[in-house]
Parts: sequence; C-alpha cells; structure tokens
Amino acid sequence: MTNRERIIGTLQCRATDRAPFGVGIGFAPWGETLDRWKTESGIADLNPWACFGYDADFATVNVEYGTWPHFPAKVLSEDAEFWVSTDYRGLTMRNRRDGGSMPEFLDNPVKNWEDWNRYKAERLQPAAPGRLAGLDDFAGSAATADRPIQVGKFPWGVFGTARDLLGAEELLISFYTQPDLVHDIMDTCTGLWLNVYAAVAAKIRIDHIHIWEDMSGKNGSLISMQMVEDFMMPCYDRIAAFARANAIPIVSVDSDGLVNELVPVMMKHGINAFLPFEVQAGNDMIEYRRIWPRLGMIGGLDKNVIADSAPEQAMHRELDKMEKLLASGGYIPGFDHLIPPNVPWKKWSFFMQAMKKMIGV
Repeated sequence: MTNRERIIGTLQCRATDRAPFGVGIGFAPWGETLDRWKTESGIADLNPWACFGYDADFATVNVEYGTWPHFPAKVLSEDAEFWVSTDYRGLTMRNRRDGGSMPEFLDNPVKNWEDWNRYKAERLQPAAPGRLAGLDDFAGSAATADRPIQVGKFPWGVFGTARDLLGAEELLISFYTQPDLVHDIMDTCTGLWLNVYAAVAAKIRIDHIHIWEDMSGKNGSLISMQMVEDFMMPCYDRIAAFARANAIPIVSVDSDGLVNELVPVMMKHGINAFLPFEVQAGNDMIEYRRIWPRLGMIGGLDKNVIADSAPEQAMHRELDKMEKLLASGGYIPGFDHLIPPNVPWKKWSFFMQAMKKMIGV
C-alpha cells in the first residue's frame, strides 16, 4: 500500500495495512521546543521527521488562497518584550519576542461595508495576477510524490477568515447587527476558494480539501448550531458539491476547542475528517468514535502527558487510549496541537518509539 493510499484509506475508515505515522500538526514542535530537543539530544541539526521516520504528510498546493496581493508587513513599534506589526492580511497584532504565546490581535482590516467592498475588490479577486504562480511547479513535483494532495490551509475558513477580517468580538456582534455583511464575507471567500480549487483540479488530482475554522473554546462553539446552519453550511454545501464533482475523497475541518456539537452538523454537510481534538477542551476520542464510527479523526492525544511534570503513568494511559483508537480504525494518531517547550526530548523519544511499535512501522 502506498503512503497516499494509506492516508486516504485511513481517513475514509477503510482497512489499511497500518495507520499513518507522523502525519498532522500533532508532531510539529514549537521553535523553542526544537531548540530544547537539540540541546538535550546533542544533535545540533536535529530533524525529528528524519530521526523517527515519519510518513510523508499531505502536500499542500502552493497557491494563494486568500489575501492577494499581500499587504506589506510592517513593524509599528517594539520594545524589549514585545513587538507590534501588521501582517500580509492587514491584521495588526502584538507578539512576544520570545514566541511564548499566541499573538494579541489589536486591529482588523474590515469594520464596515465600505472597508469590505474595498478589501474584496483589491485583495480577493480569483483572477489576480500571481495568485496561481506556484501551481505549475507544484504540479510537476506532485506527479511523482507519494503524498495526498491538499488544497486549503491555515488561516482560511468560512468562520475563521470572517473572524480574522472583522475581529472576534465584532464578528460575533455582526451576526446580529450586520448579518448581510457576514453572509457576503463568507460567500465571497468560498467563491474565491472554489475558483482556486477548480484551477488546481484542471492540472492536478486533488485528494483533500481542508477548512481551517478554530471556532470553539472549552465550552463549545462560539456560535449556535442554528447560526452554523444558516451562515456557514451553505458555503460547506458548495465545497462538498465541488468535492463530489471532482471525486475528492477527503474534506476536513480543523477547529480547536470542544467540537462535540460542530462535528455532527458539519458531517451532514460533507465533512468526513476532523482535527485536532484538544483534550483539555473536553474532547473524548473514545466516545466520539462510538458516536461517529465513519468519521476520520486526526490527533486527540494529550500533549500534557509528555510534559516535564507529568507522571509516567499518564503517558501509559494515553498509549492505552491510542491503542483502542487504532483498533477502531479511521484514526491517524497524533497529539492535540503543536508540541510546546515543556516537553523533554527523552519523553518525546519514548512516546515516538512506543507509537511506532504500536502502529507497526
């Protein structure tokens, strides 16, 4: 079985020779984490992917899925601890210099219809020169690569992009005060993506459409399921229709937080894979597998069990959980997000070797 066949087959909940190993964000260390591992391992040029023999991940088509042309990135102010900058989407944010936290978002590019009409006219045109500049080179290399081909990536999603353009609080308020604006942002972005996907599909076989949302917290979705149905699912229906028309087997969603309400709604509208199932938010992978036996699942292992302070028995409990999930099928094991700096190399190595043995790599 090829690597591509194995990943697709697993997420379709079909029988495969083994589960994929090292696929997904649950194996990627923060920069600080990698620096720590290099020191503790004594390997100055440490590459965890090569060290443990991870399988090749999805290959994401190198085109521009959102804001194009980019805004010029600018540093607006800085001091010993923080720096404030604008990014290529027009967002203003404050970051810690040590990279030890998520950014604090200070300003967003869309505040009203005038801003939005200007933004979409100037930055969201499907035919903008250069939007597909990387497609031909990617198509040439993808022809011989044993990897599933993906379109869509962070930070582009129906809710996720609307939130980034308006700001989280303003989006949530706008569902009530400016619903037509929210609809237009979501519809316009979906139309852009479908245009890009169609251009890709004309040259390359697509295996996977990925939608990034990050629309939940520890108490669940940031909006009601009725709002999800009314605002988002018409866009999902268009994406699912494109997937069916082009024989694309996997359509996935990435959302942090508790997703127990989102998953069944999205599955009704064509989603068949989900990630990363944050454990601290309350996601119970064993229960989810019981409820949704045909859902492809990626992640869901608690990264806290390999932290410095975690007892050894916690790792073994998580390995037991992984064994049950592997036996159920439809599961690509991985941790529930990027690996933070409190994870020592010794524990990481132990867990990776145990995972390899359990998978049968």
